[in-house]
Amino acid sequence: MRIALTILLSTLFIRTMAVEPKYPVSAIPEDMKQGMYAVVRESESRFYIDSKSQSSHYVRKVITILNSKADDFADIAILYDKLRKVESFKANVYDAQGNLIKKLKQSDIKDQSAISGYSLFEDDRIKYADLSQTTYPYTVEYEYTLSMRYLYSIPDFYLYNDDEVTTQKEFFAIIYPKELKPRYRLFKIEAPKIVTEPDKRESMTWTFENTKPKKFERLSLGSDLAVPNIKVGPSLFEYDGYAGDMSSWVEYGKWIAQLNNGRDALPDVTKKKIRDITKDLKTTEEKTRALYAYLQGKTRYVSIQLGIGGLQPFDATTVDQTGYGDCKALSNYMVAMLKEAGIKGYYATIMAGDNAPDVTVDFPGHQGNHVIVAVPNNRDTLWLECTSQTNPFGYLGLFTGDRKALMITETGGKLVHTTRYPGNQNLQTRYAEVDVTRTGDAKAKVKTTYSGLQYENDDLNFVLNNQYDEQKKWIQSNTSIPNFDVASFTMTDKKDKIPSATVKAELDLRRFATVSGKRIFLTPNLMNRWTYIPEKLDTRRTPIVLKLPFIDIDTIRYKLPEGIYPEFMPQPVKLTSRFGEYEATFTLDQDNLIYIRKLKLNKGEFPAESYNELIEFYRNLNKADNTKMVFLSKT
Repeated sequence: MRIALTILLSTLFIRTMAVEPKYPVSAIPEDMKQGMYAVVRESESRFYIDSKSQSSHYVRKVITILNSKADDFADIAILYDKLRKVESFKANVYDAQGNLIKKLKQSDIKDQSAISGYSLFEDDRIKYADLSQTTYPYTVEYEYTLSMRYLYSIPDFYLYNDDEVTTQKEFFAIIYPKELKPRYRLFKIEAPKIVTEPDKRESMTWTFENTKPKKFERLSLGSDLAVPNIKVGPSLFEYDGYAGDMSSWVEYGKWIAQLNNGRDALPDVTKKKIRDITKDLKTTEEKTRALYAYLQGKTRYVSIQLGIGGLQPFDATTVDQTGYGDCKALSNYMVAMLKEAGIKGYYATIMAGDNAPDVTVDFPGHQGNHVIVAVPNNRDTLWLECTSQTNPFGYLGLFTGDRKALMITETGGKLVHTTRYPGNQNLQTRYAEVDVTRTGDAKAKVKTTYSGLQYENDDLNFVLNNQYDEQKKWIQSNTSIPNFDVASFTMTDKKDKIPSATVKAELDLRRFATVSGKRIFLTPNLMNRWTYIPEKLDTRRTPIVLKLPFIDIDTIRYKLPEGIYPEFMPQPVKLTSRFGEYEATFTLDQDNLIYIRKLKLNKGEFPAESYNELIEFYRNLNKADNTKMVFLSKT
């Protein structure tokens, strides 16, 4: 009897231990949950350097998901390929009380190709698991280990990536042989604890507790200069058999040159074609323009990520024969054609994107996601975007303009700055004639020219190459008038280093002016009213960053009905601040009202203390742009 009782008690004890709750939501302090949609309970990242050609990464996270806004944290995806192997992948899900409600099984893990929507060939794959639940809150716990048959990059660390997620415990470590000690750069984070491990390797570690994120502020510097972070990178490294040194931009550029070495050979028939294209042209710019047009007509962009394809281009002969390639392959092909024409072109890596982070100049290494071509031209440099069949020659625009690029020269890497576009080049000029009837309806003839960076307004640069229906949709979507029909329109495209597009449209405006008895109320600003006003803040913490300088000039001539006269005529408006300048005038010329508006906005970084001044300036813009005139009928 005693034996049976002992067995029963032991069984109950084991069962109790097996179902003991973990990570109950009640254990999270209230101040860590308030205003948040998730709480990271534990986060651990360990990166191991074994040699110049071998590394691994262990990740473990426990995240409590408080509501549906945080469900993305329950989607776990691990990218791998022939050089990266998923050694382990485990996960559990707990309810609000901390009871285990799901344990990840191998059958729950999806293994699929990672081909993206813009990529034709990739050998990347994803192991993916969906741990989301429908009852909140719940907690996901997962861990995995990736082993890499290379050493190229080390994950950076950011104290937080979301301003609505707190973190209770966080641990970040790099373990390495002393001879391969990685470089690191700290921003608002203290130096690591460095110790010698039992296997004689060293480790550098950082530990953080109870981290509450600071709210992200609009019009701010990027996360590199706003969120405490650690950048880590190797010096000596090896990727798929290519050894290199990342301790300087010069040396890193030599490694990229090594990847490209011998990949510029062209077929003899193509060499002859290049000579024929350029034989009667005299200047570097003329020859480069002609070869760029040939590239655009012959090739198309296709993303290809095979093996080391994310870093190494296909050879020029393959591109020549197939007619396609990714940014690396097409840029390498362009450099090869220039070489055949006796022109020196340089392959250049760059971080592309409208809001791409700036290059960390004092931390050499992989900081690019795109490749373009630079062609020295006396004191100027011609920049070529080789992935587009329609891009104007020499124009980089918002995608890669005004930022650092790593140019791969004969002596290694060299950081250079791409084309800047000052405000006086980014013009929007509009002239309109508007015939207003007594009923308030109107007909308008509008001509708008978009130059420089404004050539890309609302993706106009892409629409210019589309069919009639798509162009009409663009006008309908981007004409800021409440009620109108497009009677007719034309679009013309002037491709150049500073491109421009002209849109002409005839519009029927319904109830454009408001009629009330003998009065007609009219807002002279036809279709360019300022709307954005930043939110008020008790205290602005970070500098204000305005990235796009531009000038808008609108001239609107209104033909007014006979027999009406102004009851209220606004005074001219002039606003001046460190952020820009604004001027609006209202002039009566017999039966015509002429409205002229000029807005110039500056680019720059402004002190946080000027935030209220910015709000006031934008409010005044909004007020001025919505000024109404009142006309009274004589009859």
